[in-house]
Amino acid sequence: MKIDQTNVFNPIDIATSGLRAYNKQMEVIGSNLANIQTTDAGDGRPYRRLVAEFKAKEEDNLAGVELSDIIQDPNAFQRVLMPGHPQADKDGYVLMPNISWSTEMVNLNLASRAYQANAAVLRRYKQMVETSLELLR
Repeated sequence: MKIDQTNVFNPIDIATSGLRAYNKQMEVIGSNLANIQTTDAGDGRPYRRLVAEFKAKEEDNLAGVELSDIIQDPNAFQRVLMPGHPQADKDGYVLMPNISWSTEMVNLNLASRAYQANAAVLRRYKQMVETSLELLR
């Protein structure tokens, strides 16, 4: 595999791809949290948790990350005893989304930190360029 040495460590491309990817992941997590009590997602079934999957950008050889897909979590729905609920089965159980509040909050915290780290890379790169320009004056 031949790697283009001029673009391998381009911090702007790498950091902006990270910003885009983690922004999308935070949107997916927000959707999960907003639908944590949704027992009918329009098809008679509970909302199914979404997961953002990432992959390395292939077209630029090591030039960042991109969202490869948003998939539905295959884990089983939660059964909660709620006899008065309109969607309760004959035993009084309701199928609830397969979302864990604590898991989503941990994922949101990690995505937020990764987003902040990529933003910090852009700030440092900007400072480095400004310092270089000052030295050239």
